[in-house]
Amino acid sequence: MATILIVDDEKNYLWMLEELLQGEGYDVLSCGKGSEALVRLAEMPIDLLLTDLKMAEMDGMALLAKMREISPATSAILMTAYGTVERAVEAMRLGAFDVVLKPFANADLLRTIAKALERTGLVRENLRLSRALAGQYDIDCMIGQTTAMRAVLDKIRRVTDSKTTVFISGESGSGKELVARAIHFNGPRCGHPFVPVNCGALTDTIAESELFGHERGAFTSAIARHAGFFEQANEGTLFLDEIGELSLATQTRLLRVLDRQEIRRVGSEKPVTVDVRILAATNRDLKDAVKTGKFREDLFYRLTVVRIEIPPLRERQEDIPLLAESCLQRLLKEGGVRGKVFSPSVVSLLRRYAWPGNVRELQNFVAHAALMAQSEEIQSEDFPIELVASDDWSASLDRILPYKAQLDETLKSIERHLIARALRHSQGVQARAAEMLGISRSLLQYKLKTFSPTPDS
Repeated sequence: MATILIVDDEKNYLWMLEELLQGEGYDVLSCGKGSEALVRLAEMPIDLLLTDLKMAEMDGMALLAKMREISPATSAILMTAYGTVERAVEAMRLGAFDVVLKPFANADLLRTIAKALERTGLVRENLRLSRALAGQYDIDCMIGQTTAMRAVLDKIRRVTDSKTTVFISGESGSGKELVARAIHFNGPRCGHPFVPVNCGALTDTIAESELFGHERGAFTSAIARHAGFFEQANEGTLFLDEIGELSLATQTRLLRVLDRQEIRRVGSEKPVTVDVRILAATNRDLKDAVKTGKFREDLFYRLTVVRIEIPPLRERQEDIPLLAESCLQRLLKEGGVRGKVFSPSVVSLLRRYAWPGNVRELQNFVAHAALMAQSEEIQSEDFPIELVASDDWSASLDRILPYKAQLDETLKSIERHLIARALRHSQGVQARAAEMLGISRSLLQYKLKTFSPTPDS
């Protein structure tokens, strides 16, 4: 049964409330001073604080403020004979679930208490899930033995407790969001929302509404008020992934929000204060974007207070076997595969591959091999052909090509495959794909036009 702590310096109310709540089956504690209540809150889990507003030593408002620090999951109801709208608003801001006016009907109070206790249960469950989730992003459990990765982990530890904006850079698939989650879930905001946003998916027409929200009727399809990503992340962390994809107009509005810590919903003139930590990431070189006028210089420096650069997997050879083993163990734990281990030859093979898709590609390759392996020991041939072919080109060709393969058609097929793979790893950006292939963009475009149909993806 729920435990309720009653605080009131009027003994008659204490006795009456004790009798009422004990009769309902609640475990009831009581005291006449706010300082005594703080001791109880620190000593044991309290589900609900029922406190009077006007008390001599410490009033209910001061007690609410202290309670949030000591026991944030505890719900609180404020009782007062001096009810005003301003008092009620202030009490809610300090975390009160509701304000009850004296004298009150017992039935009304009991209904309010039941609702407040439901809130306590939800908050405690959320905290439990947050702690479990945070365990997945424990910095000490993050894999990285190379000097470069140890430097990254050290930076993560240094910035977790601050509100500082952190800029995370690295190639696609290198683990930028993992770093962002580690910063959030190991810091003081871990009990509050972590909201990831793919800026590349925000077109200029919807960016302002999605980031800052809108009021009902702000535009044709705005049938109700919408809380944007900033409001959703209030008191928590907003992770702006691929921030270099935002338009200049959206960058300007974003800079204004970062400077003022307030937003304006579309269709409203009223500012809304937000407390949000910003983590930003990109796989592009934003310095080049600043030089070419595609990214605001003032926003760049506002975002890059602290920079964390994640090295590509090909520069972390010592970490590759550890990461692969971690991926395999997670699959085993989740029940997707059973009793699998890597053969000794696999470890050497993994080290020699260039990993253009970084950690994400490694995870996919391990999952593929674990599912394809017909014995307990995962062999080289269980991995996708890209990995095997990269290790022993001639042997792989003998295995995958027909004995009477025609030269012209075979070369065209290989060319189509290489171009499709480059476009896939560059996320469709032709300039980057051409650079990966060692050809000019114009030549790549010419070859794409000659293919019919479009290269396999």
